[in-house]
Amino acid sequence: MNRRHTFLLLCALCTGLSLPAAEALTRRTWTIDGITREALVSLPPDAATQPTPVLFVFHGHGGTMGHAARTMAFHTLWPEALVVYPQGLNTPGALTDPEGKKSGWQSAAGAQDDRDLKFFDALLASLRREFRLDDRRLYATGHSNGGGFTYLLWAERGAQFAAFAPSSAVAARAVPKLKPKPVWHLAGRNDDLVKFAWQERMIDAVRRTNQCGPAQPAAKGQVTYPSKVGAPVVTYIHPGGHTFPVEAPALIVAFLKTHALPAPTAPSP
Repeated sequence: MNRRHTFLLLCALCTGLSLPAAEALTRRTWTIDGITREALVSLPPDAATQPTPVLFVFHGHGGTMGHAARTMAFHTLWPEALVVYPQGLNTPGALTDPEGKKSGWQSAAGAQDDRDLKFFDALLASLRREFRLDDRRLYATGHSNGGGFTYLLWAERGAQFAAFAPSSAVAARAVPKLKPKPVWHLAGRNDDLVKFAWQERMIDAVRRTNQCGPAQPAAKGQVTYPSKVGAPVVTYIHPGGHTFPVEAPALIVAFLKTHALPAPTAPSP
């Protein structure tokens, strides 16, 4: 092994990334209503032949798909999954950036002509044509505005998903459309953007939707609210602000791996 290869391997080990996982990220594009949309996609080697779980990861307002892939790095924690990091478009923010100079996601059904829901539909359809997706194991996560879009996907496309993991987000207008689904919600007690009190109300609404009972302490600082209908709510409340803690991706992956849609019922003979 020459010095350059040795250096690259050491860099990969020091950053927690394997070289194959880093190389698996490819940029893909779609044209929707005349607009080019893009995403970084991590493709497991056997995604075309074996049922493969899919995780969509949505960056926050002002973020990028590249930054999300580098800082969240779900594809390194779950190499068996097809991980998609979509790129948002310029979007007016509800709390910041009212002129919409930064990238983000629609905040409600019908906003921006549903451009991001259309993007999700086209993206998923194209992946289904090309790869053997496990339709029982489709997941979404996102931070801040990306977490809000995760809630919107639950409301508008929820039947396709097995579980969700929004971070530092609320979506009050989506609540009436939510149907019970397992959910993992991250919040910072000192969040100065998406106030913790707002997120507490969102968590309470989700617990009612999912018919959850009293809180039960869980591993690694999490709290579980068992559900009568198989849709538990798990929260991870950290002492920080509007941040995505470094330990969050591993906790999210561990939660999502435990949930899948029910197997199809075989037709009666």
